[in-house]
Amino acid sequence: MTRVAAIDCGTNSIRLLVADADPGTGEIVDLDRRMEIVRLGQDVDRTGRLAPEALERTFAACRQYADVIKAHGAEKIRFVATSASRDAENREEFVRGVVDILGVEPEVITGDQEAEFSFTGATKELAGRADLPRPYLVVDIGGGSTEFVVGDDHVRAARSVDIGCVRMTERHLMRDGVVSDPPTLGQITAIRADIRAALDLAEETVPLREAHTLVGLAGSVTTVGAIALGLHAYDSALIHHSRVTYESVKRITGELLISTHAERTAIPVMHPGRVDVIAAGALVLLEIMERTGASEVVVSEHDILDGIGWSIA
Repeated sequence: MTRVAAIDCGTNSIRLLVADADPGTGEIVDLDRRMEIVRLGQDVDRTGRLAPEALERTFAACRQYADVIKAHGAEKIRFVATSASRDAENREEFVRGVVDILGVEPEVITGDQEAEFSFTGATKELAGRADLPRPYLVVDIGGGSTEFVVGDDHVRAARSVDIGCVRMTERHLMRDGVVSDPPTLGQITAIRADIRAALDLAEETVPLREAHTLVGLAGSVTTVGAIALGLHAYDSALIHHSRVTYESVKRITGELLISTHAERTAIPVMHPGRVDVIAAGALVLLEIMERTGASEVVVSEHDILDGIGWSIA
């Protein structure tokens, strides 16, 4: 077993996995898995730069993670940075801060690399499941982008498009820095059009409709899954590999789009950092299911973090 530490720094959240991985058996054993909402991508779509307060929130989380990694004695660390830090003009400031705190340089990976990690993390443990036939379509709905990957044992095609939950919220659901509460019909129509145009781009590369099993990753999907299960508290073990029907996703998305900030905050499984962006994230998932004709989505708590962990091991 190799003790590894994997960090995934996205547009909305930064997550850590410390685990023991056995490349021989395909087993990965969690020692510590945690997440902080830091909103690194705050206003990047508008300004092209990482905001000073967003950088400080991210660096504060990195300092916490450094303590956790040291306590567990991880042998190898890999820090992967995704959409927001790809897009920012001042990304070198971000890189320097991470190196100072963790002693490792963040790898600002491409969308295709991000897709490969997500696919490996999400599907490695699905092998042999007769009830979940291949090929898989793995969809990772992040803050700034969404990755689409089709594959069997390995990736056949992948594409990253800019329709993450934070980007869609800031682009379509905000006025004068405030999220519409709830959004107008015009705003919803505009965001749907943006998502559908991005799906057209994805389909140029990825045969979205050829997959037999849709696997959904990241916080928007897991939150929708938790709501569908009617949980009174977020429970990763119950959420992992739960199956949510198209009808449930449509109902939940509709409810989120007409809800107020207070109503979304009151949902027991809602992380405070997702309250303002969950409606956009759920709408991305719904549009994907409508485009592909998927009758259900398999919710996975194992994702890019696990893929990064395997890449180290």
